[in-house]
Amino acid sequence: MTLLDILPSLGRAAPPRFDSAIWPVTTRSDEDGRLSVGGVPLADIADEFGTPTYVIDETDFRRRARRYRKALRSVEVAYAGKSLLTTSVARWAREEGLGVDVCSAGELATAQAGGVDPARIIMHGNAKSPEELREATRIGVGRIVLDSDIEIAYLAGLARKRQRVLIRVTPDIDIHGHRALTTGISDQKFGFPLAGDHAADAVRRVLAHPILDLVGLHCHIGSQVTDAALYGEAIHRMIAAMADIRAAHGVILTELNIGGGHGIPYVAGESELDVDELARTIEDALDEACAAEHFPRPTIVVEPGRAISGRAGVTLYRVSSVKTQPGGRTFVAVDGGMSDNPRVSLYGAQYTVTLANRHASGVRGLVTVAGRHCEAGDEIARDVELPADVHPGDLLAVACTGAYHHSMASNYNMVGRPPLVAVKDGRARELVRRETIADLLSRDCG
Repeated sequence: MTLLDILPSLGRAAPPRFDSAIWPVTTRSDEDGRLSVGGVPLADIADEFGTPTYVIDETDFRRRARRYRKALRSVEVAYAGKSLLTTSVARWAREEGLGVDVCSAGELATAQAGGVDPARIIMHGNAKSPEELREATRIGVGRIVLDSDIEIAYLAGLARKRQRVLIRVTPDIDIHGHRALTTGISDQKFGFPLAGDHAADAVRRVLAHPILDLVGLHCHIGSQVTDAALYGEAIHRMIAAMADIRAAHGVILTELNIGGGHGIPYVAGESELDVDELARTIEDALDEACAAEHFPRPTIVVEPGRAISGRAGVTLYRVSSVKTQPGGRTFVAVDGGMSDNPRVSLYGAQYTVTLANRHASGVRGLVTVAGRHCEAGDEIARDVELPADVHPGDLLAVACTGAYHHSMASNYNMVGRPPLVAVKDGRARELVRRETIADLLSRDCG
């Protein structure tokens, strides 16, 4: 019998161990204080697969995919594979009725291996090679998003049968001031600006090649967007551009892809994009914009990635050392770092961290969870609360690591990339094995 059994009111008074808005939906804590995901204790995963290890909750991933399908009934949903993609993840997306967007030959091959119908694959990328375009046309991907004049020329020369394409344009929506990474303004590397004649010239070039079937426009306004109204503004501008194309060329485009970038919370108190609000915004903006331009309603496509995979992921680390500098911070060093999570050093990203293998005893204090790499900026989280008695050998879990962690991992300091382990219904299975030193040396031709 525990103290909580004797005095259950303590459980109601104590702060929750984990925030359900941040951790996977199946996260639980047992009487020994051990966290589990998908019915599997994280400590058991660490013992079996080592650390660092990426853990992905299949149930969480599938529920969020279904949530999009339910809320956006009249919208085509394509999972953004760049956030997290393996053959199993591609299969989950396919089984939940989602298409998949890819931006490299490797992602394309992975989606294919996961059984995704090529007709439901969208090929992205701002610098696609002729080889990637050739492969995309060979297998018959549903749409290729054209990003530059040279891509138009390459694809026109490579295609052997009529290929459906979109033109990526920048609607000049500046989301500066929102918690987001801006890609919708003109002064960046993606797409053709609507301003001036850039997008109009791209349309003329595509229409000049009969083998290219221009079906619509694509835009992406940014990442970590939490204000649905910004997508409404994008729809208004894009429908106006489509109406201009109709006026100039007599062509009615039937598809509008408004991209993804849907924001999620990484720490307590942060907001997320409300999918129901997004659905209402899309419907209202389409009604208004199409009525204003007397333009037939196109098919809308959205491309969520992080919003589906992000919160399904947890990364496990083993504490290597604890060090308090005189008059400075306490550093809790772990056996991973910027090679498996570069987002802190790249974007200043913040994370939620908790002790995963036991109950905390004593007071809690602010610490910096530091990585193992030879860089001063190699940190997992700064100023996070951990128990004062945290010590080497303890297991830490970091939430919201299902997106842009496995996909962005590197071999800095010649460290192998972690395995990816899926959990569901009390079972754990390895989706991607740990990279070994032998793997690294196998590519060294010296």
